Amino acid sequence: MEAFLVSLSSVLLGELGDRTQLLALMLATQLRRPGAVIAGIFVATLLNHLLAALAGQWAGSLLDPAVLRWVLGVSFLALAAWVFVPEEEEEDRPAMSHYGAFILAAVSFFLAEMGDKTQIVTLALGARYHDLLPVVCGSVLGMLAVDIPTVLMAGSVMRHVPLRLIRFAAALVYAVLGVFTLLGITDIHI
Repeated sequence: MEAFLVSLSSVLLGELGDRTQLLALMLATQLRRPGAVIAGIFVATLLNHLLAALAGQWAGSLLDPAVLRWVLGVSFLALAAWVFVPEEEEEDRPAMSHYGAFILAAVSFFLAEMGDKTQIVTLALGARYHDLLPVVCGSVLGMLAVDIPTVLMAGSVMRHVPLRLIRFAAALVYAVLGVFTLLGITDIHI
């Protein structure tokens, strides 16, 4: 249960104000097919985060536990700092193709998620917990918990949530995970 809850909360906070949330907003406003956009985001996130968690588990099995602890701890602290780096705004608007809104949303979202904070968090949590299903389920639900309301409420979401507060909360979660990992604290009671 811990792996699921940590994955869910870490990814949920990391996705708020992230470039993929902005992409979800852009796709929703441009394509005006919320069901197709949400389905595309779900498929892209599931595949992307499954691959990330598998890669994390693989890397975690290769590294000595002490080395892995330091790599993960420093990674979480770096993510805490990365949260405060402003996201670049997307200038290019994706053109609607004959593949439809679903394919456009899925491909765009999958590619945008490559190397993103939430993908890296999923990779790190896969390495830490070695429990694929809770990590992937938590990370996918965390993404959807942010992106579905974004798609459904399009323009009004970001006007009502102070981005500075969101970024501070995400940085705090990542920093706590980093410190706990470096200290060897493995039980986090939420």
